[in-house]
Amino acid sequence: MVNQPTHAPLLSIVVPVYGVEAYLYQCLESIRADVPADESDAVELIAVDDASPDGCGDMLRSYAAGRDGVRVVHLSSNVGLGLARNAGLDVATGRYVWFVDSDDWLPTGTIQAVLDRLRQHEPDVLMLDHLRVHEDGRREVDASSHLLRGIPGVTRLADQPRLLRVQHTAWNKVVRRDFLDELELRFFPGWYEDIPFSHPLLIGAEKISVLDRVCYLYRQGRQGAITSTRSGRHFDAFAQYERLMDWVARKHPDERLQAELFQLMISHYLVVVGNDGRLHPHLRRDFFHRAAAHYRRYLPSGGYPLPAGVAGLKHRLVGRGDWVAYSALRQAHRVAGRLRRPGPAGGVETGSATTDEDPSRAAVTATTQDAGPSPRRHDALAGGRLP
Repeated sequence: MVNQPTHAPLLSIVVPVYGVEAYLYQCLESIRADVPADESDAVELIAVDDASPDGCGDMLRSYAAGRDGVRVVHLSSNVGLGLARNAGLDVATGRYVWFVDSDDWLPTGTIQAVLDRLRQHEPDVLMLDHLRVHEDGRREVDASSHLLRGIPGVTRLADQPRLLRVQHTAWNKVVRRDFLDELELRFFPGWYEDIPFSHPLLIGAEKISVLDRVCYLYRQGRQGAITSTRSGRHFDAFAQYERLMDWVARKHPDERLQAELFQLMISHYLVVVGNDGRLHPHLRRDFFHRAAAHYRRYLPSGGYPLPAGVAGLKHRLVGRGDWVAYSALRQAHRVAGRLRRPGPAGGVETGSATTDEDPSRAAVTATTQDAGPSPRRHDALAGGRLP
């Protein structure tokens, strides 16, 4: 049973919880301890125990006891991140909702800054900046953070199209609850659940506000995170992109928008297929051919902005379904990486194995080509001769 609050808060923070016993308290405290005393009625924290197999359920019961503004939903069976978020959303009473992952945390001063901006702009979507935090404590600016700079007031995606290329996660956006209902958006089951949720938020929003401040600390390298887990479940990305493309075709059939999303989709597929941390070698060929099938299915009739350099070459190989050439290119890239890698004494290390760049970072890097020269357009599947 979930106790209902006696008032409607401005902000509901939904935290789905599964297998994060070592990180849960830090996450919850970073939220509750950051709520100013005079803002306690403005924020509710809803933790969703997704039938966690460790001690998270008991931790949540203990944490909620005697703490106002903390509510816990216990699910009888594990449903996954997306559906656990839905369960929290179903009982949320705030005007705005923010989905925070339970292995991440908020820096001091975040809650007040978010509340102030929500009151000031009353946006459909408030976008937030974040830092990546590695296991050794190193903090890293995200490759897409620069896209949030210099956007005062409120805007729309049509006026700031670069916002579509900011990392497509749910946790870097605070969303007006009624706006979610207007768009009929909920999370779908499976991995990569943010894809058909995050993009439509920006596409449909009439008022987007950007808080150019680090409001979220994103943990890297945690065991069990999908970006560092080898699994066939990475194939879930195809169903999620199908849902996104179907939504766009029904709600916003704009060719330029479809072209931008198409480039993002193919770049994302290339990140997954190229990274040893996500796919077993025996699954890589099948994933590539599934990506090629989506290329043929969704290629806009007017073409799309093709990335420059090697990234663009990989796009063309996907479009042609040329697994042999892609495999050779990938292997050459890996060999070159080993040769360039500096050794422990400042020399060149040639004997150690290497992988492609960090998958979560690459997902962003591969989709921010607008920072460089104007990309070419790829207007047909054949794409001409390879350089």
